[in-house]
Amino acid sequence: MSEDTKTILKVENIHKSYGKESILKGISFELKKSETKVIIGPSGTGKSTLLRCINGLTKPDKGHIWLDGLDITTPGINIDNVRQEIGMVFQNFNLFTHLTALDNVRIGLIKVKKLPKKIATEKAMATLEKVGLAEKAYHYPAQLSGGQQQRVSIARALAMDPKLILFDEPTSALDPELIGEVLQVMKNLSESGMTMLVVSHEMGFARSVCDEIIFIEKGVIVEQGPPDVLFSCPKNPRTREFLHKISELYGES
Repeated sequence: MSEDTKTILKVENIHKSYGKESILKGISFELKKSETKVIIGPSGTGKSTLLRCINGLTKPDKGHIWLDGLDITTPGINIDNVRQEIGMVFQNFNLFTHLTALDNVRIGLIKVKKLPKKIATEKAMATLEKVGLAEKAYHYPAQLSGGQQQRVSIARALAMDPKLILFDEPTSALDPELIGEVLQVMKNLSESGMTMLVVSHEMGFARSVCDEIIFIEKGVIVEQGPPDVLFSCPKNPRTREFLHKISELYGES
């Protein structure tokens, strides 16, 4: 298998319930190295739960998840080691408010990767440069716009050299005028070969960047395929209806 076609993430028959409510009902898909896939679907349909299962914040009731060939749902797996390989960008930034942008990015490099402070600082600064925020390195989150805070959280994930990055609706907490700067950073990452799984309503981003769209509703995959196919001729009437509604609500770009 060539490096370009290597499967980084394999999700097989994942189920998750909370009490009597079944959230995920047998989700299966694969993500190859350097691919970007976008998960879409109505609110409350299990998209965030799926990401939480992938990075080990939530334990699935049934099914398996492989990261680069390792079954991370195996009992006894060191989930902290797994999380070092999976970056996560949350909806609400999740930055440490008492730390500067630089410290937010380098803390994992020092505490988790055990890098010397000088090397961690150099790497953190280089990563902030990648997201266009080197000049804000010594600013605290309260001194940054929402878009800048989210770019710091992307830099924090990126600095750990993960095998893939998960994005959980990364622009939904942002004012409309700040969304573009975050999407541009994500687009740059995708084009540079980062493997990405993105939950988003940003159809313009999905159309221009992703390799495949996965439409989830009521805990199952309704339809999946390349964006040009899904946008132009979805096979499932429910997919067509959802895309029509979301383009009316959010626009297509």
